[in-house]
Amino acid sequence: MQINLRPVTDFVRRRKAPLGTAAFILAVVLILTLVNAPAVVGASATERSLPIYSVERDGKYVALSFDAAWGNEDTGELIDILGGYGLRATFFIVGEWVDKYPESVVQLSDAGMEVMNHSDTHAHFTKLSRDEIAAEVNACSDKIEALTGKRPTLFRCPYGEYDDRVIDTVNALGVTAVQWDVDSLDWKGLSASEITRRVTEGVQPGSIVLFHNAAEHTPEALPGIIEALLADGYTIVPIGELLLRGEYSIDHTGRQLPA
Repeated sequence: MQINLRPVTDFVRRRKAPLGTAAFILAVVLILTLVNAPAVVGASATERSLPIYSVERDGKYVALSFDAAWGNEDTGELIDILGGYGLRATFFIVGEWVDKYPESVVQLSDAGMEVMNHSDTHAHFTKLSRDEIAAEVNACSDKIEALTGKRPTLFRCPYGEYDDRVIDTVNALGVTAVQWDVDSLDWKGLSASEITRRVTEGVQPGSIVLFHNAAEHTPEALPGIIEALLADGYTIVPIGELLLRGEYSIDHTGRQLPA
């Protein structure tokens, strides 16, 4: 921040008699304190409401997650790959996707995958009112619960977009907002080797990895990623098992910390 000293010099020039040293120093300190006070208050007041990006916990745990919003090319294959390793992952699905592919929703649930909420229409949540946000979340959860018998407890913002109002509204519904700290960027059509490199180099204990169910090379990359993580000593769990229970805090990076 740039401090404007002009009020100090103007103050001194307006004085018709010289100030004593102590009085002058006191005046300068007082004026600078008043000038800087709003900035100090502003800095201390800026605390954001954040989703969970990763988790601080004992052991080397990592969660794999898949967003399902449009296509359904690879869902069955992804289930088979994960099942072949005896693993469970978290799928965030859009309500409109549920309408189009109800059999895949049931297949995911029957395979032991976590089926979670990714909104009803994949809208830009920062442009919605609180009531509209709640309606989007509840509509998607209603559809998932009707098919699986389980109501989602986790939510991922469409496009990864959020602000304090979005997160506060979602949390007030009793649903935990979750992002990711490792992005495979598989939706960009990256090669299997590039997807693998991005994930294996980015993962740390407590990471949440983002994939998509209809990305071109994700099924090709997934077995190698799983084997590399397991060889490195990681335990792969769904997000619901990665998250901390009870009291916790979230730091400025979105990392969930024990209380």
